Amino acid sequence: MKKLNILLVLLCFFTSFAFAQELVSGIVTNASGEPLPGASVVEKGTSNGTITDFDGNYKISVKKGETLIFSFVGFQTKEIQITSNILNVTLEDKGEQLKEVQIVGSRGTKRTAMDTPVPVDVIDVNELATKNGNVDITQILQYAAPSFNATKQSGSDGSDHIVPASLRGLGPDQTLVLINGKRRHQSSLVNIFGTRGRGNSGTDLNAIPVAAIKRIEVLRDGASAQYGSDAIAGVINIVLKDNTDGVTGGITYGAYSTAIGKGWEEKTGETLHNVEGKNRLDGKDKSFDGETTKLDLNYGVKVGETGYMNFTTELLSKEKTLRPGFDWRKGYGSAAVDAFNFMINTMIPVSENTEIYAFGGRNYRDTNANAFSRNEYIDGNPDDSDNRSVPSLYPNGFTPQITSIIIDASVSAGVRHKMENGWNADFNNTYGKNSFHYYIKNSNNASMKDASPTDFDAGGHSLSQNTTGVDFNKYFEEAASGINLAFGMEYRTENFIIFAGEEASYALYDEDGLPITNPAIQTVAFDSNGVDLPGGSQGFPGYSPDNEVDRSRSNLGLYVDSEFNLSDSFLVAVALRYEDYSDFGSTFNYKLASRFKVNENLSLRGSLSTGFRAPSLAQLYYNLIFTNIVNGQSLTSLLSANNSTVTKGFGINQLTEEKAFNGSVGFTYKKGGFTASVDAYSIKVDDRIVLTDNFDATGLGIPGVEAAQFFANGVDTRTQGLDMVFTYNGSIDSDNSFIVGLTGNINDLKIDKIHNGNLNEYTFFSPFSRAYLKAAAPDYKFGLNMGFTHKKFDVNVNLTQFSDVKINDFGWVDYAPANEAEALHYDVNGDGSEYINLFETNVDTYKAKMVVDLNLSYEVTKSLTLTIGGNNIFNQYPTPQFDGLTDQGGLMDSVQMGSDGAYFFGRIGFKL
Repeated sequence: MKKLNILLVLLCFFTSFAFAQELVSGIVTNASGEPLPGASVVEKGTSNGTITDFDGNYKISVKKGETLIFSFVGFQTKEIQITSNILNVTLEDKGEQLKEVQIVGSRGTKRTAMDTPVPVDVIDVNELATKNGNVDITQILQYAAPSFNATKQSGSDGSDHIVPASLRGLGPDQTLVLINGKRRHQSSLVNIFGTRGRGNSGTDLNAIPVAAIKRIEVLRDGASAQYGSDAIAGVINIVLKDNTDGVTGGITYGAYSTAIGKGWEEKTGETLHNVEGKNRLDGKDKSFDGETTKLDLNYGVKVGETGYMNFTTELLSKEKTLRPGFDWRKGYGSAAVDAFNFMINTMIPVSENTEIYAFGGRNYRDTNANAFSRNEYIDGNPDDSDNRSVPSLYPNGFTPQITSIIIDASVSAGVRHKMENGWNADFNNTYGKNSFHYYIKNSNNASMKDASPTDFDAGGHSLSQNTTGVDFNKYFEEAASGINLAFGMEYRTENFIIFAGEEASYALYDEDGLPITNPAIQTVAFDSNGVDLPGGSQGFPGYSPDNEVDRSRSNLGLYVDSEFNLSDSFLVAVALRYEDYSDFGSTFNYKLASRFKVNENLSLRGSLSTGFRAPSLAQLYYNLIFTNIVNGQSLTSLLSANNSTVTKGFGINQLTEEKAFNGSVGFTYKKGGFTASVDAYSIKVDDRIVLTDNFDATGLGIPGVEAAQFFANGVDTRTQGLDMVFTYNGSIDSDNSFIVGLTGNINDLKIDKIHNGNLNEYTFFSPFSRAYLKAAAPDYKFGLNMGFTHKKFDVNVNLTQFSDVKINDFGWVDYAPANEAEALHYDVNGDGSEYINLFETNVDTYKAKMVVDLNLSYEVTKSLTLTIGGNNIFNQYPTPQFDGLTDQGGLMDSVQMGSDGAYFFGRIGFKL
């Protein structure tokens, strides 16, 4: 309520600036009639401005008689006085190579997104963020890019805090992320438990403040030959704001509805928590939760004639959501987060042909997620008792809280220079580091009994990366119909660290209260029922000194990238790249792409490329003893490092690079306000790195350890699909305009081969894990986006259709069939009295669902915009599962649209 009062006060303050104005709209193009996405449109002498969208369209509220300034890097600026509500502008090319824009996937500067030989989405993040209420990048891209998928996880340890995201159904680490065209470091987190992308380490996109972003370019094509490791599925390039028009900002407040319907307990036969906002873990009755408040500010200032400094800060606070869960999962829902972001982007001209640039920032997040619950200990009843709970501390059991401090920092600086011979040079150094520190609260170490603390420092991990590169490119305008040549080198170093927590977070104690260091002479502490007590902090056991890692590696990359306009219609692009890694050797990759303009409206395009992804340092060296929850019961597992003797003893080989072959073919079409792109693709990945299932580890002699898992080059996959993007911009009259967009992705992933060697295939990579790999993306996702503008009013409606998703539930882990024949005819009781087909009885099917988002905006003044709306306004959830065997322990898993339900929000946007 306090937050709402603050928003009302701010609303009253800003509305005092209201005065009449008119909406002006149009399209900005180059001399060839091609749209210019990202062109700047600013009212002269004010900070009132906007940028053109993907198709060069813009709209801005100004008084008649005022002057608009149209600018785009590499083009001559125009100033035009407003005399009507429709104003189309053509900008003339300056012919200056140094300051022109490169779109990801092409190092040429004479290219638009519709003109590229491979599919590229250009997304106006600023426009989306101010209208749809989403507060982070993964949420925005989930509904803006056709083949991008990301949902918040629950009960997944570190993955509750860093959202795993993917393109075209591949792994989170198979998409390369760039900022301003420079490689971004990955997260130090490895997804290991109860999540999509398990076994992978992706880039933490949400560490980048949305308010700092000018646009996002999503290259949906393999690009390892151009950009190096990780670019198997594609590349996401985040372009930071460079505006110099004063202060812009916003205040957003929203919350999730707890309404989910009734009658679930009767269907499950179990006591459920958090139904309809009742019987909640936090003891409160709530109609809304997950309350989210965000304040963002962006300030840009001009430096000299062409330079700039742009600063962004964001403050975010989000409470937990709680959704229906069973007794062993009382805290099912998404995590809480308090975050502060800062980002700077600057360019300072030194001379007419030389400029210095730098960008970077720091993201700090304090997060809190609920782990699986530990129920009460019952003296004299070992079968129904949970001895993970110390009775004197938690007589009724407890729900551990996995909290973390995540710090993500980066800085990139360089010099761009145009030489006298026309070549452009770019020398750059980029450093980034991600640190993830676990703190476990509301927990205990059961083996310490009454002496156990309830809060633990569990240690953590970090990953740092330094990349030094030099790039050269030149556009030969007189050769053929234009040739662009680029070449360069890159030297990268990485360092991965695991640091230990406090002793109580990881140790198993004996009856005398001493950590067990010699199992031969020490006896594990036991409960009153005579059962051994588990050690370590419950929820997430800490890293011990034995887990500590400090490993580094380096690699050198050399590339050549070229585009040949053999005629005005025919383009051929060729890229070659050689990389040498200090830890596993070298790779050589190529890419061949082409585009043919059939006429001014229609173009055909296609590409072939090889790709690779080096095993991450985390996949090579991560190790931990952790608690896996199987069917509501705990299983103590060892995740063994790839270089350990235990791993070798199980027959798991040393990790090598993943190898890929990509092919795509498609077309683009544009006429008037209509644009279309359709691209089919096929991606074959060999030796894909996965996390295996649990092997019996009771014979290892490690106290308390029952199972072992490993990273392995475990599977070959083939992904085929179709991406489509259709957009139409139109106007009814000078006061009314509209936009309609249809995006879609159809995706099919198949496992061609499992590299289990002499190990049992169902233990190595069971149907349970295969289903998770395939469920990284729905079979299809379609989005229909409709926007209508009437003077100062905007209305936007988005419909997103998700396909059904099938996941094998935890019954597979509990039953653990040895092969397909046993899975098809499983003896439930072991005596031949009952047989079931696990492929039928233990599959959670989430039916196809449609989500509807709605928002309305009113431009009170050129300095103030008010927006209200809702995401998933009809409160759709994944299909409930009533057997209590979902992976995340709730009534449903977080698939498709996620499991938080309807979200309603209001936003005040302002300019000063």
